Amino acid sequence: MLTFEVLTTDPTSHARRATLTLNHGVVQTPIFMPVGTYGTVKGVTPASLEAMGAQIILGNTFHLWMRPGQDVMKSFGGLHAFERWNKPILTDSGGFQVWSLGEMRKITEQGVHFASPVNGDKLFMSPEVSMQIQTGLNSDIVMQLDECTPYETKGHITTEAEARKSMEMSLRWAQRSRAEFERLENPNALFGIVQGGMFEHLRQESLDALVAMDFPGYAIGGVSVGEPKDEMRRIMAHTPHRLPAHKPRYLMGVGTPEDLVEGVACGVDMFDCVMPTRNARNGTLFTRFGDLKIRNARHKTDHRPLDETCTCYACAGQSGLSWADGGREGFSRAYLHHLDRCGEMLSPMLTSIHNLHYYLNLMQEVRDALDAGTYGEFRQRFHAERARGV
Repeated sequence: MLTFEVLTTDPTSHARRATLTLNHGVVQTPIFMPVGTYGTVKGVTPASLEAMGAQIILGNTFHLWMRPGQDVMKSFGGLHAFERWNKPILTDSGGFQVWSLGEMRKITEQGVHFASPVNGDKLFMSPEVSMQIQTGLNSDIVMQLDECTPYETKGHITTEAEARKSMEMSLRWAQRSRAEFERLENPNALFGIVQGGMFEHLRQESLDALVAMDFPGYAIGGVSVGEPKDEMRRIMAHTPHRLPAHKPRYLMGVGTPEDLVEGVACGVDMFDCVMPTRNARNGTLFTRFGDLKIRNARHKTDHRPLDETCTCYACAGQSGLSWADGGREGFSRAYLHHLDRCGEMLSPMLTSIHNLHYYLNLMQEVRDALDAGTYGEFRQRFHAERARGV
């Protein structure tokens, strides 16, 4: 089940505010979706995710197929009960992970032959297999199996002919994914994925063919795969607003806070990225006024929180009162610097909470601005504040 209702649009851009209703709940868009690769958002409990405003999270079909496997997932009735998350879940198809195996896989029209990265077993992923696994996961949004068109192919920038061949196979796989999804009588929603590399006319061909298949929602794939930022932004500006206005649009694997704000302006409703948690584990924190490197020695004696305007647990403690509003219960930069230098487990837990809260709160501010009809002003202020620096 999927229903999508656009509530308001921004006159200065392609941004829109909407509600997305799925089998496990209602999602307010635009939205950022935390990534839970192995059935967990690294270092963050489901209760913490819910407290910071997460409405929908991701699961990774490929990795959950490897471990714990379909039999275990079937015994729990799906991913929601397994990981104790009662809100919506989106699962990717496994295509990107198979693509990233490089020389360990062979792509054919039938599907992908590859060696398991866990134990070396010879395995086969096809559109049909992906639909069967995702049906067992019972995710609210299922992604078609596609071939992720790389920016570079065998040491050279992917040519138009190579991108076309990949895109056309993804379209055939979309048809096969759709047929198997319907055969399985999956009650959830299947999204098609627009491919075409860095070629706008191929993107348009892919888009037109997928729209003719009438999927409940659409994703823009094959971005953030090694291309320069300006190339990613060019495709982001081209594709989303050309998709049907009455259906949700999902930009896969993107990106920075700036990418999210600009992506919304391009008409994107849904985003996911590992950046908040991955950067947190590596000591880079997002704040209203730019990025902060907690490993820098200048933070060794700093009593301030990561972000004086932030109300996350790391910055505001249990009071939820930011430093700017008089709160003093959060953890200091000095303490977080100390935890990181000592390799303490609490360090990535607190920093992951902060970064995820930052992303989720940013999207709440985006929705509030769209509701108020002030997205253009918000967009300008956001970029000015981020450029100021910590």
